[in-house]
Amino acid sequence: MAPDLTLHQRRRAPTPSELASVPWLGHLTASERAEVQGAITVSDALPGDHVCRVGRAATYWFGVVEGLLKMSADNEQGNSMTFTGVPSGGWFGEGTVMKRETYRYNIQALRASVVAGLPVHHFHWLLDHSIGFNRFVMNQLNERLGQFIAAREIDRLNNPEIRVARSLAILFNPVLYPGVGEILRITQQELAYLVGLSRQRVNMALNTLQAEQLIRTEYGGLRVLDLARLRRFGLPNA
Repeated sequence: MAPDLTLHQRRRAPTPSELASVPWLGHLTASERAEVQGAITVSDALPGDHVCRVGRAATYWFGVVEGLLKMSADNEQGNSMTFTGVPSGGWFGEGTVMKRETYRYNIQALRASVVAGLPVHHFHWLLDHSIGFNRFVMNQLNERLGQFIAAREIDRLNNPEIRVARSLAILFNPVLYPGVGEILRITQQELAYLVGLSRQRVNMALNTLQAEQLIRTEYGGLRVLDLARLRRFGLPNA
């Protein structure tokens, strides 16, 4: 990989296994798939690489084949505010692509990641021709709305354990992030970046959640033992 090249310049054709991980391809008919599959490209993102930048025009609809990205923006005081993480299997930015707008947020790689892209033209072709694709996008938008409502609630929470629990529950959303499965590959430092806490405080919160038998820390990641309870953690009678 050449770090002096831009992410766009590093783009390449996906491998068969990378192509097989694209969740929406399974919702297309054979003819629809033949129309757009060849337009999908992937790129190897280095930690810190920007996939999207505030003010840039949307030229691709992006997804994470492997790795972890974060969605953030700077507030009026110049401080960075993280909205959410995007783990493996997640596709994002469909609202911006549909409206052909410029990005209102930054998407940045937290670790070495493989990012896939579908050109805007092919995205709109699918909207015009594929019922299955439209259903997939509608489900994405519906889940995304719920995600950002939850993220807004999390941002107002002062309890670190609840912040970590709710943030983890969002990352385990099987609709938005089907590539995660039962184990989320994430370090405590990466999780700290996403929830806006120190790594030490995140470690304490994870120990509490593990003691409650909601999660289990494993080598290289976290396993959710009870997603329903994790989502309700901190609520009365949870």
